[in-house]
Amino acid sequence: MEIKLEEMVEKISFWAEEKKAERIKVYDVRNRSDYTDMIMVCEGSGDLHNRAIAQNILDMAKENSIYVLGKEGMDKGTWILIDLVSVIVHVFDRATREHYDLEELWEVSDKLRNQETMDSDQVEIEN
Repeated sequence: MEIKLEEMVEKISFWAEEKKAERIKVYDVRNRSDYTDMIMVCEGSGDLHNRAIAQNILDMAKENSIYVLGKEGMDKGTWILIDLVSVIVHVFDRATREHYDLEELWEVSDKLRNQETMDSDQVEIEN
């Protein structure tokens, strides 16, 4: 049985919260990305905490038959990426999250999309 995307995101967020992940944000990128539908960003207090968050997500994904395409960064723990195909999870420590500021990419993208929509609404078409 395939799990619905929204339910999957709720589960992953819960699994991160179980290990006290902070500042969890989820971005719907279905109309802006070819490689995933949702991106989740969260943070832990350090490398050990990040590994615990990531390992819980990996263990629970396996237990719930959610396919894990890949994982990176478990060795260092400052930025861990978990690819669950339709959801990509980034687990950062605070300094690394602030340095790379991935959220800014999606917020700028939203602003540009909204501006494009406004511009296209203002275009008059002559016959």
